[in-house]
Amino acid sequence: MRPITIFFFTFFGVLLISCQKEKKLKEYLVGFWQTTYIKIEMPTFQKSDTTSVFEDTFENHPERIVQSSYHHDGTFTTWSVDKEGERYGDTSGTWHIKGDSLYLDFFYNERNIREAYYVEKIKNGFKAISKYDRDKDGESDDLLLMKTKQIIKE
Repeated sequence: MRPITIFFFTFFGVLLISCQKEKKLKEYLVGFWQTTYIKIEMPTFQKSDTTSVFEDTFENHPERIVQSSYHHDGTFTTWSVDKEGERYGDTSGTWHIKGDSLYLDFFYNERNIREAYYVEKIKNGFKAISKYDRDKDGESDDLLLMKTKQIIKE
């Protein structure tokens, strides 16, 4: 077999496997989720020499919990639920999967936001990791780690 033929078989094989993984991840994410853990590390917090870390396990009756839903049509909504069970702060947008990454586009705090997360399935949920400028200092150096559990499968 010629090298060029081997290359094309290999290329299309990898492409096919990649597309199957994307489809499986997209199907997996469709449904309703609740954040069970979040950690945000912001080095050089607002251009200082200080690192700020926010971490929450959402245990022991937290002030709020964060939930989200992802739909087959490529839309999503995220919101918070307070101690009394009241839902507030809805934010909606669009989502898509490319490889092992989740891409979100939405409008929040008077600006358009586009975020990318590396996503990995975990027991009863998923883990998402992203780097983004969360402290608005002009540097996309703030690391977010989030874990979720599935509430309802759509």
